[in-house]
Amino acid sequence: MKKMADADNRWARNRQFIQDYGWSYIFIALPILIFLTFTLYPLLRALVMSFQTYHVMGSEWVGFKNYAYVFHRELFSKALINTLLYTLGTVPINIIISLGLALAIFQLGKKSQTFFKASFYLPAVASGVTISLVWLFIYDPMPEGLMNQFIHLFGFANVNWLGKVDTALLSLMFLTFLGGHGSGLILYLASLGGIPKTIYEAADIDAASTWSKFRNITWPLLKPTTLYMLVINVIGSFQVFMSAYLMTSGGPDHATTTIAYLIYQDAFEYFEFGVAAAESFILALIIVAISVLQFKYMGSDVEY
Repeated sequence: MKKMADADNRWARNRQFIQDYGWSYIFIALPILIFLTFTLYPLLRALVMSFQTYHVMGSEWVGFKNYAYVFHRELFSKALINTLLYTLGTVPINIIISLGLALAIFQLGKKSQTFFKASFYLPAVASGVTISLVWLFIYDPMPEGLMNQFIHLFGFANVNWLGKVDTALLSLMFLTFLGGHGSGLILYLASLGGIPKTIYEAADIDAASTWSKFRNITWPLLKPTTLYMLVINVIGSFQVFMSAYLMTSGGPDHATTTIAYLIYQDAFEYFEFGVAAAESFILALIIVAISVLQFKYMGSDVEY
């Protein structure tokens, strides 16, 4: 009788729990189903594919052969070097530009800040295809190209910006300096607004200079935002694809072939899906390793 009573009590509690909270599980069921169907399953399927020579009519299990091929592939090494150069050449400069713009705009009134935040954020909502087409016109190798018209003012001859090995990757890097600072600008402005004014007032009493206040107050208190910007920008730069695809197609002589573009080529031009999947997971491991190192060595003195 006692066991039956305990079972009845458990059933009553479970029924009451379902009545109270069952509706919440119904609401989260659809997002979970979408995640499992369109994120987790493709990820696991790609992981299995990276160990196969994939064919639509049947795949062959090859173990780590695809990974060994990628690590010994000269083109992958070239793409990795290009991606590293792109990252080192864009991430620090873009963070400095975003911070400088935020410091300048923060001195303005609220309405002016809103105007500049909207203006600088506009490229983030514009189509990447549109922006790439605009830059193709700017980098036009003919005298009509805006960049060539500009250097003509200083007596220089036409330059085939995207068609020369020496300038192609630099040209892709340069276009990031003139746009895409909206997110960083907004984050830095929010962080600057969160710094108590009393700290600066105390520094003014001590007759601290502008540089001293930035070095000892502003910069240390902006480190959490800077660390976040660094991690996100590095991840984005390692996944750069659209500009290389639309503007240079990885050329000339693979000078702008990035890892993401190489993955696209292997998968959708050469139909080497197993190799492309292996490259994707190698890229993911590289990004995870770099992110962990950033948090370990740069986040140790950050206060959140």
